[in-house]
Amino acid sequence: MTPSVRDQIPLRHLSDCVVVVTPRSFGMHDASLRAELERKVGEVRYQPGPLSADDLAAAIAGADGLLAGVDEIDASVFERAPQLRIVARYGTGVDRVDLKAAAQHGVTVTTTPGANANAVAELTIALMLTLARPIVTGRDRVRAGEWPALQGIEIAGRTIGLLGLGRIGGLVAKKAAGLGLRTIAYDPYVSAGEVDALVDLDALASESDFLSVHAPLTAETRGVVGRTLLERMKPGSVLINTARGDLVDEYALVWALDHGPLRAAALDVLSEEPPPADSQLLPRDDVLITPHVGPHTAEATTAMGRIALDELLAVLSGQPPRYPA
Repeated sequence: MTPSVRDQIPLRHLSDCVVVVTPRSFGMHDASLRAELERKVGEVRYQPGPLSADDLAAAIAGADGLLAGVDEIDASVFERAPQLRIVARYGTGVDRVDLKAAAQHGVTVTTTPGANANAVAELTIALMLTLARPIVTGRDRVRAGEWPALQGIEIAGRTIGLLGLGRIGGLVAKKAAGLGLRTIAYDPYVSAGEVDALVDLDALASESDFLSVHAPLTAETRGVVGRTLLERMKPGSVLINTARGDLVDEYALVWALDHGPLRAAALDVLSEEPPPADSQLLPRDDVLITPHVGPHTAEATTAMGRIALDELLAVLSGQPPRYPA
């Protein structure tokens, strides 16, 4: 392989390194994280994101390390940042990072596996309960001066289907079982799990009262919750997505709510965030949208910050990362 410009740039001592930080919540609940980073490297630039590729490339000019949120990190970013050695993702998803381009440019990409798993799992359970009982509608109608007798359903004895049984899906299964739900899951890469049954995709759709999405976003899973799957769902069922917006075909979702079996949906993630003003999902009473709050708890942000910072400092010091993407 022909040596790149990056190969010809000598590693700088940690105390001379420049680091760019884009996650707004880094160090928010533990100021020692920012203090440690600022003490150990030469310069820290805080550039609140998420940033587009063009904005990010401009922000990291001359930087050795990037502590990144959900910024757009494509090939153009690496091409314009020859000094960059590491992208330490503040989270687990790498769908907005061009890993192939990172490898070609000799940039290490790391993640923070498990740091926000419990936070997202707890939100999933909260959204399920909110869809089961008319909590939001009840609040709004009481504020309007009404006192209606609103009906809901009980979740005990019903079935939650998990599309993906990684760390988050596994935690959701445990919490759901504690609430008396039957738990089933589809994950072609898992041969065992703490669920009542591993099933195929057809059974997942047809048996689930609550279908909760926990798969990573890949070329294989993009749009996996589409018209074909939604048509097979149980009448009166609901969809919950706390994973990635592009796992769900939003046009098919609207169809399933209007003409198909879905009763409601709760979405903490969307294909476009924030959604455009003309989004078909925004005005719907049968869709609950939250602004990607799943990983944002004091505990999760501190844990993500700790792991991302450790990975960043290790690579800049010439050490191998623990959690390469």
